[in-house]
Amino acid sequence: MKQNTGYAWLIPVWALVIFVTGLFVTGACSAYSRSDYQQFQNAIIDHRNRLNKKFKKIRRTETRYIIVHTSELGLSTTLRVVSKGKQFKSGHRTPGGHAHYVIARSGHTYRIMDKQYRADHAGLSMWQGKQDVSSVSIGIELVGYHSAPLTEQQYRSAAMLIDILQSVYHLDDTAVLTHSQIAFGRPNPWFPKDHRGRKRCAKNFDRSRAGLGPTLDFDPDVRTERLLPDPYLAKLFYGKQPAVAKVAATAPVSNLISKNNSAWSIAGEDYDSRTTAYVLPNGRILAGNQIKDTIGWHLLPVNTKVLLDQKIEKDHIQISQTPVKVITDRMTAWSHAGPAYRFDSTIYFLPSGMIYSGSRIPDWDDLPQKTQLIIGYQGPFLITDAMTAYGIAGQKYKDPDTVYFLPPGHVKTGNTITDFSNLPEGTRVYLPLDDIG
Repeated sequence: MKQNTGYAWLIPVWALVIFVTGLFVTGACSAYSRSDYQQFQNAIIDHRNRLNKKFKKIRRTETRYIIVHTSELGLSTTLRVVSKGKQFKSGHRTPGGHAHYVIARSGHTYRIMDKQYRADHAGLSMWQGKQDVSSVSIGIELVGYHSAPLTEQQYRSAAMLIDILQSVYHLDDTAVLTHSQIAFGRPNPWFPKDHRGRKRCAKNFDRSRAGLGPTLDFDPDVRTERLLPDPYLAKLFYGKQPAVAKVAATAPVSNLISKNNSAWSIAGEDYDSRTTAYVLPNGRILAGNQIKDTIGWHLLPVNTKVLLDQKIEKDHIQISQTPVKVITDRMTAWSHAGPAYRFDSTIYFLPSGMIYSGSRIPDWDDLPQKTQLIIGYQGPFLITDAMTAYGIAGQKYKDPDTVYFLPPGHVKTGNTITDFSNLPEGTRVYLPLDDIG
């Protein structure tokens, strides 16, 4: 890819002079030298020629904020989506232009579009009474998930990029916000008015590691009663604890309805989608768009299971019964496994035939689509002449929850294998954790 070789791509000459002489540089400047900034700017990867030709460029008349996002995708998909557009389940597609910059987990920074133009990155948003925050802000996408750590390389690049942009637009640290702080949702069964909490995007962004001071100690739109608060985000950003989310370390986020875990908190904006399945404790299955008229959202029984992105066949939702999940554009490792995406008990089978546990994935940016994964498993247990599938799994060797890897790269469940006497050499067995005695 073509790289920039000068400074004009980012800031005008007058701003560069001010910047390098140190007369107007904010928080992060003391951590990095002039040479660091020059190397960072020279290494920016110019991705502007990938922008969707259908994207309509509109110049911003003012810039009040810098908005930080997490992409919830790998690098290649992030770059394609922000440049070319998003495909929604309804079939609608956007024309791209969803960020000004993308910062990979390696720290490599991509310029998606000229900063003078409006990027459609914030969606339904409000801050200090101003709606459509996209029209008055710069959008930066950090490749990664909202409940997983960002890398030191990302923080280093973010610190320098944000500092330069603050210098250009004369913004203080309180003007740097996360998408989760500014997004809001329309009324739904849990909130009778417009409210915070539509997005969790970049809630894990640690301001101090990006050289930034604290955000405001209150939500200006909640204080003025323009919006209802989201209890979780209110505590996270404006409580007494540090304003950065702690990553869950022991178990995936539950997908079961409970007193404190609503359909909204599990599925977000997809709570009433026809591809979101609700499996009631009695086994009945309903799609999200059926709940309101059949049960009612507040009458969903405890322990109802919520499943995202299920298939629709002949207008009926089809629940995937296999424990083997597949990574696609829409369903990432995080989508399938939540915080467990990086656990030892989450096993990834790459199209190349390589197998990794979640804690050993070498590069999340390059995790390819069509990678398969299983969640909550132990193994592998190698099948040999002395140790058969029955010897490893007992009577569950044919169960749909017992997973086999057959070289060179086939992942099957026990109920789909017809001949256990002729399994290829090197076949491995994975058992659910609950089955390990």
